[in-house]
Formats: sequence, structure tokens, C-alpha cells
Amino acid sequence: MVQIQSPRPTYYVSLGDRVSWRKCVRFGAVRTEGEASHVRRFPSPAIRGTVTRNIRIGVIGSGRCSREIYQLAERVGEGIARRGAILICGGLGGVMEGACKGAKAGGGTTVGILPGARPDDANAFVDIPVVTGLSLARNLVVVRSCQAVIAIEGSYGTLSEIAFSLQLGVPVIGLKTTHHDPQIIQAHDPEDAVDRAFAAISRLPAGESPRPHRTA
Repeated sequence: MVQIQSPRPTYYVSLGDRVSWRKCVRFGAVRTEGEASHVRRFPSPAIRGTVTRNIRIGVIGSGRCSREIYQLAERVGEGIARRGAILICGGLGGVMEGACKGAKAGGGTTVGILPGARPDDANAFVDIPVVTGLSLARNLVVVRSCQAVIAIEGSYGTLSEIAFSLQLGVPVIGLKTTHHDPQIIQAHDPEDAVDRAFAAISRLPAGESPRPHRTA
């Protein structure tokens, strides 16, 4: 996985161990060999497929949490950002704030999908507040916006987001979550959670979003 820095939108190009600038040019990520020389490698697992841009990973959890959980969320957010993905969350405090704080420390971009109609309700580490005025129904918007979600502890609101995710085919990685389901991918620590989220996204067909599961 390499990140191509160019005047065009950022692309994430999986080219194996060696970077071929000609392939980068062909894919539209860069125009010259000089641009391709400014390449930053990302650790495994790489995202499969030729070109993947704007990977979106959600972090879900309670608006109030312990210091321990807050710090876990920070590590998750930083891990997501350092691997070039956009972090999406509910935009408020607790786990959401911790994840956004970590993402900013990792140089990433954060999106907060807010339940109310005031952008100022977003925590201080949200780059892009999205006001919905939907109250709890905004949980569905959070899930729909993600290619995978990492659930950190959480209560009933988090449970609703997990349920939406499983029903819609969005991979769920659980970190210290009290909700148990065979479809939830359990992680041992924040770094493992991030690895598993990227691995789950890599199994999606190139360029496609998760597909809903059939329900009765």
C-alpha cells in the first residue's frame, strides 16, 4: 500500500513490494516519475485492488466512558489515521472524542455525524461536522457511511449501530464490547482492531461498499 502525494486527490495504490511509477501514471495517481518518488509506504495488510481512495472506518462507542476506554479509542483513531483512512464517528464525546483526538495526532481526517442540528455540538477534534437533526436515527447514517466499524465497549446506542452494521453487511470489529454475536470480529487490542478492520475491507470486491444481508 502506498500513498501518492500529488495535486490530484489522494489515491492508495497496492503495487506489491516495488513501486512502479508507470503504473501510478496509468492509474491517474501521478503524472511524472518525480511525483512518484514521493511515496510513503504503509504497513501490511495492504488493501487489495488496484486503486482505493478515501477508505472510511467508523469508530462507535458511548458518549461517556472511562479514562481507560478513552485511551483505547485514541490508539484506534491514531492507527486508522496513520494508515490513511478517514475516521467517521458520531461526533460527540467519550469514545468518539477519544478516537478523533487520536486521529488528529496521526495526521488524519475526522468526520462527525451529529444527532442534532448544531455543528458546534461536535467535539474539538472533528474536522467535518455533519448535522442531521435525526437524533438517534443518525446511527444509521454513521453505519451507512463506513466500510467497517470498530465498536469500543458501548451501551444501547452502540448496540443499535452494531445491529445496523450486521444487517447491512458492514464488518464489525469489537474491542472490549459487551455485545456478543458470532459475526462480530473480536480484537485483542487497538492495533489488532485496526488491522482487522483493514483486513475486512480488503475482502470487499474492489471499489464496492458492503452489501446488505438478506433478512426475513
